[in-house]
Amino acid sequence: MKKYIIKRLVVSVITLLVVLLILFILLQLMPGSPFNDEKLTPEQQALLYQKYGLDQPIIVQFFKYVTNMLHGDFGVSYNISKNTPISELLKTRLPVSLRIGAQSVVIGAIIGLVLGIVAALKHNTGWDTLTTIVSVIGVSVPSYVFALVLAYCFGFKHKWFPMLYTNRMPFQSSVLPSIALCMFTIASIARFTRSEMLEVLDSDYILLAESKGITGAQLIWKHVLRNTLIPVITVLAPLIVGLMTGSLVVEKIFAIPGIGSLLVTAIQSNDYNVVIVLSFIYSAMYIAIMLIVDVLYGVIDPRIRVSKEGGHD
Repeated sequence: MKKYIIKRLVVSVITLLVVLLILFILLQLMPGSPFNDEKLTPEQQALLYQKYGLDQPIIVQFFKYVTNMLHGDFGVSYNISKNTPISELLKTRLPVSLRIGAQSVVIGAIIGLVLGIVAALKHNTGWDTLTTIVSVIGVSVPSYVFALVLAYCFGFKHKWFPMLYTNRMPFQSSVLPSIALCMFTIASIARFTRSEMLEVLDSDYILLAESKGITGAQLIWKHVLRNTLIPVITVLAPLIVGLMTGSLVVEKIFAIPGIGSLLVTAIQSNDYNVVIVLSFIYSAMYIAIMLIVDVLYGVIDPRIRVSKEGGHD
């Protein structure tokens, strides 16, 4: 297992470097430049390119950028906040997106698992029907619709929570957007948990366990749920990255100063450094989540751990 993790880490680092290189190439092919101000003369634009090193070959810019990144220097913003270090831009925005995303993941995973388990154990009953309805609504209705309904009902009408995000009440301000974002996760996890759990309950090894006298909570927690979690984790992994990086529309509705709106602004203004850093964060988070998922596979199911270790001997 250790060899497998080390190999995956090496592959992850190489993948991130390839992502950075592709980003550099794609940004060079984008129309326009970071300095589109009509007041700037061609000579002034050339001086700015020289100042920021954008006149150098792509490969030179790439290795210089990677070297600076290893020293914690992510460059400066060209347009959004001129000459401001990107680390300063992220200092306030990234924690907000991560906190709201983490809350959405926890709420969505817990409620989704509970609904899926209850629906499977109460198959063809009212609870099963209710879970199916919740799953259909959660998958079909966009998160921004939930955001608007929540903002009106609990922000404007009842005034239980702030309608707009404020740093004076960070937790209260994050409740409504977290619920709006987690609805799709609840629906997805509930649906997959129900279907996988029904399949496991009808399997031969569960019948064998029951014939040995294993019933009740021990059967559910030790045998059924453990085998159900593997496909559920596979579904949850990409959802985590999406929730942690935020939703642009939900951020706009609640005026959340997150990284989603920052990325769109950076793309519109050709702020190369900001685009590269945020894309790097997205890629790094996705790769890290998938690595964690692979490790969890081995923890949940020892057979997977044994096969991985055997495959690398």
